[in-house]
Amino acid sequence: MAALSRTTLPLMLLLLLTAQAAFGAKLTVTAKSANQEADLILYLYEDADQFGSLGTPSLRFDVLTAEPMVMDVPAGDYAILLFQDDNGNGELDRNFIGIPREPIALSNGYRPKGPPSFQRAQIRLSENEPQEQTMELYRPLGPSGQLGVGIGMVGQSSPYRDSNAQPVQPIPAIFYIGERLQWTGPRVRYTLTGSTDWRLALQGDLRLGAYEDADSSYLADMGDRDTTFMLGLAVIGDLPGNFRLSGSVSQDLFDRSGGQVASLSLSRGFQWGNARLSPSVGINWLSDDLADYEFGVPASAATKWRPSYSPGSALNPELGLSVFYEITTGWQLIGNIGVEQLDTSLTDSPLVDEKRLVKGFLALGYTF
Repeated sequence: MAALSRTTLPLMLLLLLTAQAAFGAKLTVTAKSANQEADLILYLYEDADQFGSLGTPSLRFDVLTAEPMVMDVPAGDYAILLFQDDNGNGELDRNFIGIPREPIALSNGYRPKGPPSFQRAQIRLSENEPQEQTMELYRPLGPSGQLGVGIGMVGQSSPYRDSNAQPVQPIPAIFYIGERLQWTGPRVRYTLTGSTDWRLALQGDLRLGAYEDADSSYLADMGDRDTTFMLGLAVIGDLPGNFRLSGSVSQDLFDRSGGQVASLSLSRGFQWGNARLSPSVGINWLSDDLADYEFGVPASAATKWRPSYSPGSALNPELGLSVFYEITTGWQLIGNIGVEQLDTSLTDSPLVDEKRLVKGFLALGYTF
């Protein structure tokens, strides 16, 4: 028995010390501006990607009161989300694009204007460093949504022979995030129906003019291919693991080409410091009319060195990257870049000497 005690006692002491180390951190939370009749729920995040999407927390504490509450929490680095459960369903209710509908507060008094940064909300909990957080609840969208303005650049490379087109154009940038309407640079969406996990939206995209006939001798007398606006429907689904599946089909609103575009893409969001990165892979379909408009040579414009050509419809694979970088809680840098591999039916055109099209948008803006 003595031998057993000498073996068991150190093991018990080790387990006790381990438990004290794991649950020795004290966290005190006080809620401000809370509805006394609604429950408060606290999420603690250790994963930056999950916090950036307000996904599944590492720890959860239910039925908090507005009075200071002391909790034992495993030591570590956390970002805290406190929310008021207005409807009593035990979950954080969010709108169609994932923005909380219920009042929230984040640690360190952080109030982001986009995907939250783990780095800005992070606190360190340890046995020797108890933390106190006074968290004031607020509604992220306010009464009328978030409005931002700034300056941006939009552009694309030219795949046409000997083209001297300027690839980048400066534009004013407007950002608006509301319950149903989102406007970010060259794209606007209005949600028609759906939930947090999926939605059907009316979507409009600016489609830059393919070329002007003065850009190259190969394009002379072809006529300008002007910028237009593509309008249609989009379906967006948020999948487990921070993946997003998006599909859309749209029509040339001004009927410059009479054509249609359909797109399908899969992306995943990553948090990297104060930046949210979303790489994507997808494929774009161009209808006969649109492909002919941008890459074809009509019989009326054919010459000895520029024969008549009709590519028909095309399928273009694309790799992309979207970026949201929070400079401060008001200033943001927003952009995306895509590299589109042109279908062989397009690269066979006598107008074309490049196999890829690079396109993108970048804007610096301030959200009020």
